[in-house]
Amino acid sequence: MPPILASSCAVATTAAEARYRIDAPIAGRRGARVIALDDGAATIVRRAAQQTWNAARFFTLRVGGTAGASLMADDSPDLALHGTDGNESRLGDELADGDVVVMVATTDGNAAAASAIGRACFARGIMTAGLVLGERGAVGETVTALRPYARVLLVTGDDQDLVEVLTALRA
Repeated sequence: MPPILASSCAVATTAAEARYRIDAPIAGRRGARVIALDDGAATIVRRAAQQTWNAARFFTLRVGGTAGASLMADDSPDLALHGTDGNESRLGDELADGDVVVMVATTDGNAAAASAIGRACFARGIMTAGLVLGERGAVGETVTALRPYARVLLVTGDDQDLVEVLTALRA
């Protein structure tokens, strides 16, 4: 068995090597935004919002989706959002402070809203993730709507996966 070198083990590092170690905790995100694209996803998002998070905000879309929405500078609709805390907001305002957007959908996912949110995030350089809940055979249209805009796309049947994704993102 070859000997273990002092520098190959975190416990065995020398004082000179240890001064380069970063001991500060990893900071949470400054603004994760979680948006339910349909009624089925709204239930899941509301449940996740009840947990303790860093600076994450949780929203559902206002009835009517993209209809009648004003336009933002990138020509995407400035959607009206309902916060799970009861407040109303606009997509443009939320993206100004956000650094990641998680779109949650079920088999009834709103393709027009997913496209509008995705385009707005792309224009601002905001990372997007998509979480689609439902049977694999029934979520094809929703996955197709999210695929061009979500850098991370998870298709699952487990509602708890939203909490797991948000935990991994340090939301």
